[in-house]
Amino acid sequence: MKIEQIYTGCLAQGAYFIVSNGEAAVIDPLREVMPYIQKAEKIEARIKYVFETHFHADFVSGHIDLAEKTGAEIIYGPGAQTGFKAHIAKDGEEFELGDVKIKALHTPGHTMESTCYLLSDRNGKLVALFSGDTLFIGDVGRPDLAQKGDVTMEDLAGMLFDSLRNKVMPLPDDVTVYPAHGAGSACGKNMSKETSDSLGNQKRFNYALRADMTKEEFIKEVTAGLPEPPQYFPENVRMNRDGYESIDDVLERGAQPLSPEAFEARANDTGALILDTRRPDDFAKGFVPNSINIGIEGSFAPWVGALIPDLKQKLLIITEPGKEEEVVTRLARVGYDYTIGYLNGGFDVWKASGKEVDVVDSVSAGEFAERFGSGEMEIVDVRKPDEFAAGHIKGAKNLPLDYINDLMAEFPKNEKLYIHCAGGYRSMIAASILKSRGVDDVVNIDGGYGAVAKTNVPVLTEA
Repeated sequence: MKIEQIYTGCLAQGAYFIVSNGEAAVIDPLREVMPYIQKAEKIEARIKYVFETHFHADFVSGHIDLAEKTGAEIIYGPGAQTGFKAHIAKDGEEFELGDVKIKALHTPGHTMESTCYLLSDRNGKLVALFSGDTLFIGDVGRPDLAQKGDVTMEDLAGMLFDSLRNKVMPLPDDVTVYPAHGAGSACGKNMSKETSDSLGNQKRFNYALRADMTKEEFIKEVTAGLPEPPQYFPENVRMNRDGYESIDDVLERGAQPLSPEAFEARANDTGALILDTRRPDDFAKGFVPNSINIGIEGSFAPWVGALIPDLKQKLLIITEPGKEEEVVTRLARVGYDYTIGYLNGGFDVWKASGKEVDVVDSVSAGEFAERFGSGEMEIVDVRKPDEFAAGHIKGAKNLPLDYINDLMAEFPKNEKLYIHCAGGYRSMIAASILKSRGVDDVVNIDGGYGAVAKTNVPVLTEA
């Protein structure tokens, strides 16, 4: 028996590949399924099952494509209703995989159909719990994403308390917990950077598993301070539940090379949004007018999901040559299936063609410090409110990037606007959005708050 965790940092997501005696199972696969198929072929194993812990909100799973390509059976937990062929497991139902067994443990709370999968070896020893979004390392799944009808967030939190106490905590301490997410995911509040741990450690250190915690205390703590979920979550749930277009078709449509002339014409004819995925520093030096910069080297997919509200929005891509398929794939992971081509040769080809180019003005932290003392300045900090409260430039206004689409009216339009985040990734996204909407006099502060805090510019904290 072998367990492999396949962790994707951009989504802070863990998929799992389990193999025993020539049979394999995949738990919570990503949208692109060929890596799992290739793993199985390499060891001459047959993928027998695709287990889904719940209807994911933060990414589109590869369960449908994987089942169609391999003949594997899709397994969901009790109560799941799907728009495709799937086996809906009973609570406690066991599935044989080679010499091992996988048992479905229905653990509602994060969602109604949430299910953990308990792996036992050939001797019946309990080895691992694939806990989905029910139990993370250091946290538990948020209970506010599946509210429906009369079922409230507090109701779901109460169910989660019961699931953890009755199904998870009685398991042996040496069982390894393999969650669906780690730090950086929007599916929890305070997840650890660790991507697995023993259940015994979690019983000792996870606040939500305290033995003396009452249900009322649990509900209060788990529901406190939950951030707004990204706007794309409901649509990802729908796609995972009802079905979606094959990833092969999505890649074929998106991987169309376009000359500068064809790229410009397609943008004009279709109303496509131009998404530039280069590094912020490269984007600032020159970009196609009205394009939006979300760098692929950062938290690319979550920011796309947060800032482009319509998943059916047509997209045209500018990226470093050779990364086109990666960009289209990573967009598809969160349900953005309508990429319709890319600028062949990247921005350098556009620039060489003599077409119009725009730039984002930037200043170093030192130069900003010199200007700061010369008079009033319009300064916007696009970090999250808790970051702003921990320390910010005196006189800065906090307009978080997460809500920029709703806050456009609050950005000064007739004065030079100095904008920053923690290091530069988010502020360049914000600057590109502002310029695309007619706010032209935008200056990005290189190095962000981290660099400014090292100068003599006064900074404040909120008690």
